[in-house]
Amino acid sequence: MEEQEKPQCYFFMGLLIGGALGALAGILFAAKSGKELRFDIKGKVSEVVKDAEDIYADSSTKAKAIFEEAKHQAKELKKDADRHLSEARQKANEILASTGGRSACTSTRKKGDAGEAAEASHPLAGSTV
Repeated sequence: MEEQEKPQCYFFMGLLIGGALGALAGILFAAKSGKELRFDIKGKVSEVVKDAEDIYADSSTKAKAIFEEAKHQAKELKKDADRHLSEARQKANEILASTGGRSACTSTRKKGDAGEAAEASHPLAGSTV
């Protein structure tokens, strides 16, 4: 999203700077007395400052809104993550409880149990490669 706003930002900055330079050039090359010229420059500068303040206020408002939305989304994501973690812990506890507190990966089988029978029935059992 930020990359899409950069070209627009550059465009408006260029427009603002170009407008200010064009106005300044128009004022300086106009045939007016010094007093009139200073008055016009003062008026144009105050217009540019007012426009800049408006742009700053608008940008500041938009930035605050974006920041608040990001904060809200982060809180929602944290809630979801906490909920998923809680569910995963509950399922893990249920699995542990159903196996009698043993880990599902650990086996207490001894040699000579069904493990040897399973090994013996394997097609490659006893063959040398």
